[in-house]
Amino acid sequence: MLAEVAVPLPIRGTFHYQLPKGMAPAPGCRVRVPFHRRQLVGMVVGLTRDPQPFKTKPIDGVLDSEPVLTPDLLEAARGLARRTQAAWGEVLFSALPGYLRRGKPADTAPRSRIPESEEQPDRTTPLTLTAAQQRAFETIREAIRAERHQVFLLHGVTGSGKTEVYLQAIQEVFAAGKDSILLVPEISLTPQTIERFRGRFGHEAVAVLHSRMLESHRLMHWQRIRSGQARVVIGARSAVFAPVRRLGLIVVDEEHEPSYKQADAPRYHARQAAILRAGQAGAPVLLGSATPALESYNDALRGRATLLELPERIDRIPMPEVTIVDMRRQTGRRRLFSERLTEAIKQTLKKGEQGILFLNRRGFATVIQCGRCGQTAVCPACDHALTYHSGRQKLVCHPCHRLEPVPTLCPKCRGDYVRFRGMGTERVESELIRLFPGARISRMDTDATQARASHDRILKAFGRHEIDLLVGTQMIAKGLDFPRVTLVGVINADTALNLPDFRSAERTFQLLTQVGGRAGRAQLPGQVVIQTHTPHHPAILAAQAHDFKTFYLKEIVVRKEVGLPPFTALVHWTVKSLSATKAEAQAQTLAEQLRETMPETVRLLGPAPAPIPRLRRQSLWQIALTAPKPEILEAFLSGFLEKHRPTKGVRWIVDVDPL
Repeated sequence: MLAEVAVPLPIRGTFHYQLPKGMAPAPGCRVRVPFHRRQLVGMVVGLTRDPQPFKTKPIDGVLDSEPVLTPDLLEAARGLARRTQAAWGEVLFSALPGYLRRGKPADTAPRSRIPESEEQPDRTTPLTLTAAQQRAFETIREAIRAERHQVFLLHGVTGSGKTEVYLQAIQEVFAAGKDSILLVPEISLTPQTIERFRGRFGHEAVAVLHSRMLESHRLMHWQRIRSGQARVVIGARSAVFAPVRRLGLIVVDEEHEPSYKQADAPRYHARQAAILRAGQAGAPVLLGSATPALESYNDALRGRATLLELPERIDRIPMPEVTIVDMRRQTGRRRLFSERLTEAIKQTLKKGEQGILFLNRRGFATVIQCGRCGQTAVCPACDHALTYHSGRQKLVCHPCHRLEPVPTLCPKCRGDYVRFRGMGTERVESELIRLFPGARISRMDTDATQARASHDRILKAFGRHEIDLLVGTQMIAKGLDFPRVTLVGVINADTALNLPDFRSAERTFQLLTQVGGRAGRAQLPGQVVIQTHTPHHPAILAAQAHDFKTFYLKEIVVRKEVGLPPFTALVHWTVKSLSATKAEAQAQTLAEQLRETMPETVRLLGPAPAPIPRLRRQSLWQIALTAPKPEILEAFLSGFLEKHRPTKGVRWIVDVDPL
């Protein structure tokens, strides 16, 4: 008997190993196998008695008496690997906690109770649904009861009650004895969200999986899910692989959120993984957003998903009034806050209400420049501009995270006058403290939340009204529901618009709509002040009008004219090397090889230097491939990658459906 084994390496294909007589580990069990001159933990994906045309090695040991991955997960991972051009083993092992990836025992008895550090919320009962919520719920319930795989897109304005629809759909699954998975973006996985679900289903029934957890804590929750103790799983991207026994529903909240796409191999999108996994289990998928991805909304309009809409806020609470301020007309070149926003902050504080100030850029100053010769401080490993972080008293390269000391002399002309230009969240916080000395001000961005639990601590303090003004990046743009927040100020709406990305308008509209939706969610009326240098941009005007459909109709025309998603499938192929000469030469050679073999329906653009042409001392070149359908690219790339490998000292990164 031979075991077919997938290993956690970027190697296409599987490997066969001899099994001792009488041993037959089921697919989904881990094994130890010899691999070249080392030992690896592998995953059994099949058994066979068929002789192989090559010599096989004996297996070193079986680690599990029962599978750690279910059959539907094995097949979903295979489909995801095919779609993303990743190795099957890489996808399979990304589904496991770190302990299990290292070969530690999986069948340790789960801890019987939740740690005391996790609060026990009061139990709650289902809310009465609005007519629109009821229609959406009944449509989803029909698919749940029929155990039918179907994709739903729940498009509801901010504050329209999407979460209550999720809760009642999950309750339907729970009552039928099945399990549910709720995916939320990592930055939206707040105590508020978790407590709402634990209040409805009970503390023991809910498990949480996310990257900020201690590894031992994450394993404990994984074991509770696998044993059936926990039947509602809430988590970030990787929770799509949770080992639930009887999958009845997957919900993807804020389905448009870019963080659902994994940056490293395997480069999968959680939305795509959810649809594949639910398809294997015969379960429905519910995608939800106030600002759906254009691809998802287009799928719904074309009948590939069922569109459900919540056009109004709960209790007919009005959407916040949005004011656009043209910063070109403001006096004072270095002014952060317009007169309109300054006055709005004053009035908010005077009334004892709360405000959110949003800027999607960290740090204090984004440009550090010599006042004599104009030399700009750049990262020696990336050639990317360094950002000054006053809290650390360091210059930081955001792409590679390198730290550099703040220069006292210009390295070029030895001038001693260093100027700090641009702005980030640290500077916004500093200016607010100067302008409003009596206000309680806090900041929430990656720098301010590096300590464990600091993210939760800030949000709880904000919820108790111990903070008047909260400054932050996109961490504060979604998932927050605080009744006393009546003001949202967008310091600079143009940051995303200036990026070399065909989705820049879409991202801008989504961010403005989402962060603006934090204002006026209860009885107090809300207002949003958007500061911009492009006040007539369609994305900004659509956000002011709370008008997703108009934005979609305009943007989709542009996408169709230039042949971009959702009308084509897109792949970015990056060539990287420590040698700039090698990277460019390999990119040119690769482009020639692709052109010689690709079907007529595939279009190739490039090669050209990548948007960040140098990262961590490596030179990067990029090729773009498009085709009318993803299946065309999938088949072509699979065949090409079977036959071609990068040369020594060069690495390829194939990113399917890049974000």
